[in-house]
Amino acid sequence: MSAIDAVVGVIYLGAAVTFVFGLHLMRSPATARRGNLVSASGMTAAILATVVFVATGQEGLHVSPWGWGALLAGTAVGAAAGLVGARGVQMTAMPQLVSLFNAVGGGAAALVAAVETLHVVGRLAAERPDAAFTVPVGLDVLIGAVTFSGSLIAAGKLQGWISGAPIAFTGSRIATAASAVLGLGSVVWLVVAPGVWPLAALAVGATAFGILMVLPIGGADMPVVVSLLNAFTGLAVAMAGFVVGNEILIIAGALVGASGAILTKLMADAMNRSVLSIMVGGFGTGDAPAGDTVVSAAAEVRRTDPDDVALQLAYAQKVIIVPGYGLAAAQAQREAGELGSALADRGITVYYAIHPVAGRMPGHMNVLLAEADVPYDQLIEMEDVNPEFDTCDVALVVGANDVTNPAARRPGNAISGMPILDVDKARSIIVIKRSLGHGYAGLDNELYGNAKTGMLFADAKKGLAQILAAMKEYAS
Repeated sequence: MSAIDAVVGVIYLGAAVTFVFGLHLMRSPATARRGNLVSASGMTAAILATVVFVATGQEGLHVSPWGWGALLAGTAVGAAAGLVGARGVQMTAMPQLVSLFNAVGGGAAALVAAVETLHVVGRLAAERPDAAFTVPVGLDVLIGAVTFSGSLIAAGKLQGWISGAPIAFTGSRIATAASAVLGLGSVVWLVVAPGVWPLAALAVGATAFGILMVLPIGGADMPVVVSLLNAFTGLAVAMAGFVVGNEILIIAGALVGASGAILTKLMADAMNRSVLSIMVGGFGTGDAPAGDTVVSAAAEVRRTDPDDVALQLAYAQKVIIVPGYGLAAAQAQREAGELGSALADRGITVYYAIHPVAGRMPGHMNVLLAEADVPYDQLIEMEDVNPEFDTCDVALVVGANDVTNPAARRPGNAISGMPILDVDKARSIIVIKRSLGHGYAGLDNELYGNAKTGMLFADAKKGLAQILAAMKEYAS
């Protein structure tokens, strides 16, 4: 082992440590930004070490001037696109950006395996590559292509370019099964007889399966889909590491795959559904189109107005704000933050109750509220905030639906057993919602008919602004 080999190995080990430490810091909104920087610094060091390793010709590696030019050009274009995209994206559009990153990661990993396969097959024309090479290649292209196409469809659904409703057509299930058979069969074909044709068939089958898998899934299930595809990206990167023999790719990919899988399971549990049932699709969207307020004539609810809500909030000692999908869709995070700040200035204890599936992806609601300068110590997760509702004077629900429905505590319905926020235990409840429309489960929310609940029918952004204006007028 040369001195450069040893140095690169040490840098890789240090980078792996930063990945683990960075993931640990990302567990809390207060330290997540630092965790991201720690992990990014480790990856930067690993990339530079790899470049030096290749540039010094270790293990007979040589890159032509054209190759270095392509590498530098790709790095510059990719870095610029990532920087501009990340800095310019709205926080409400962050799930779409994450989906695009998943697509880029999975696609890049699949391309690495495909190019390496063509190189090895051409170099070893007289002998067949062994299974230790072809199996990781097959899995890499399979997982990477599924991630690439599936993530693009998920981003399209989140952005509104593709309908958030489950999309199916005659024979779609058969087509999905056929694409899966083609993809898996091509992996076997590639292992038995490595070459261009099995590689092409694998890419086609996996890409088609990714599209057909995500299309029939409703928009409300996209948080779980994004998380699952993130895990797929990690697995594809890990397989690419086995293909090219790079330890840091294996480590980083395994960490992303494991954390993504755990997060997917937690998200599915929070929705009281299995990952398999979500991926089967067609359950619902939860995405009501914007428009005029619609109230069911049969519903017996108590209406309220911004002035009455402001009065209740002004006399409260503890207020828990419950943000939901409606707040994110209306981009009302700043109004929610300003209202919370105004209440805190009056000496009122303010918490924001965060359900695991409150936004459009894991941690989305935390990011939205943090962008609105809501203090981290006011963002309380479901397990910790539920005991607080017993001593809460006013629970202000903004655009949340199924995650507050007491029906989840009873058996025999679509959300039975689903963990919910115990909003109904508060002394007074205010719900801001455009209508009495259903959530993704298609159930009436029993909270709305509670005698303690006042319904303020309004867009989340407009309703919060009206309450804040009424509070300021009341205070003056």
